[in-house]
Amino acid sequence: MKKILIFGATGHIGAYTSVFLKKMGYTVIASGKRISDNGFFISQGIEYISVDVSSADQFQKFNHIKDIDTVVFLAGNAPSKMKGYNPQYYIDMFVTGTLNVLNFCVSNKIEKFIFTQSRADSNYLMGSTTLVPADIMKKFPLTGDHSIYSICKNTAVDLIEHFYNQHGLKRFVFRLPTIYGYHPDKYFYVDGAKKMMSYRIFMEKALKGEPIEIWGDPMKKKEIVYIKDLSTLIQHAIESDKDGGMYNFGRGEGISLEEQVKGIIDVFSKNENKSEIVYKPDNPNSRQFIHDVSKTKEELGFQVEFNYWDLLRDFKKEMELNQFELLWGNPEDYD
Repeated sequence: MKKILIFGATGHIGAYTSVFLKKMGYTVIASGKRISDNGFFISQGIEYISVDVSSADQFQKFNHIKDIDTVVFLAGNAPSKMKGYNPQYYIDMFVTGTLNVLNFCVSNKIEKFIFTQSRADSNYLMGSTTLVPADIMKKFPLTGDHSIYSICKNTAVDLIEHFYNQHGLKRFVFRLPTIYGYHPDKYFYVDGAKKMMSYRIFMEKALKGEPIEIWGDPMKKKEIVYIKDLSTLIQHAIESDKDGGMYNFGRGEGISLEEQVKGIIDVFSKNENKSEIVYKPDNPNSRQFIHDVSKTKEELGFQVEFNYWDLLRDFKKEMELNQFELLWGNPEDYD
């Protein structure tokens, strides 16, 4: 089977994808900025190499690895995972880091490069019922903590496109909505301030049988997708014989806020103590967006496997199992 190098392997998407691809029979090399992975990857039969992608000198750590088929670049935190605000981090990680990894691919005759893009490049369609196309002119928010982050992610995509045209490096870039998947850290940051993720608040309340509030229009819809489906999509890109391009990840139909909450109550509340829904129509609406996934289906032959209820049931199993405890720790480590 093919040999896959994954940057950002200690992160949320990277860890799930590394373990999944290993189980599917690939040779996986995991890399992250963390000095130690606490022995997690060796327990999975995966070699781990600590590398800071912003430093070109560190790539010599891969000299002993030959015949890599695909590089998957999943490294770097979004603003939602950054305490405080440090825009230089985004330049180092997504501009300098992407350039270093692309040069590494060309120098080592690696055929394929896979990257994930923030959907902040299409925020101008936020709230619309129009499907967000895969190929759109990239934009970025002019203000706020996502501005420089999005500029750097867009720049990275431009660099990737240059390397495709200049060097023939096949590229697959996936535009992601919020990825649902268990991690013991249920918090995120807004302009550097720590808050609990909304869907994790719903789950916590459902587990305790507490009332759950629905703000604004309960029929507002958005993409709800699962981390294990994303790992499968990455596998489809690895096996594709196409040159690639930009692809939307999603199911192509939204899940309403009301349906989201009802599903969480159904799966996480005990039968004898179900949470009640409290409607707050005068409060602000939730975000609304749906991806056009026709290109992803037609060119990569991919569509999501987990429906919303299956997603929630598997999430609950992962929460109980905490299979990445050695790598990520436990919920109390983040409180």
